[in-house]
Amino acid sequence: MKTHVFRLTYGADLKKSLEEYIKMHHIDAGYVACCVGCVYETGLRLADGKTLFHDKNRYEIVSLIGTLSKDGVHLHISLSGEDGHTMGGHLMEGTLINTTAEIILHELDEFEFAREFDEKTGYDEIVMKAKH
Repeated sequence: MKTHVFRLTYGADLKKSLEEYIKMHHIDAGYVACCVGCVYETGLRLADGKTLFHDKNRYEIVSLIGTLSKDGVHLHISLSGEDGHTMGGHLMEGTLINTTAEIILHELDEFEFAREFDEKTGYDEIVMKAKH
């Protein structure tokens, strides 16, 4: 397993930046170990799989988790507002970093993740394979 650490700064799109990092570093399989920071704009898809939430308020990133591959990322985020209430969902483009996002990724050298369309779900779903 290889560990990647980096920081995003003001204005970076969290999802796009992670996708670019994965491609640039040729990560076949990985996951988000940690992400601490804050955003000033948020894009989420909610649990019904259809509703898109977009907001221009500031939130603390209290959790980011997901799988990473060259074929795409699948990320869920939890955010906390000024009143301490937490919300979350499927991370979409348009979630913009405010002051910082400190990120730790783990690359799984022994696996390869791919995404293939699944007729049952209607989404590109992960296919996990061990490298030989």
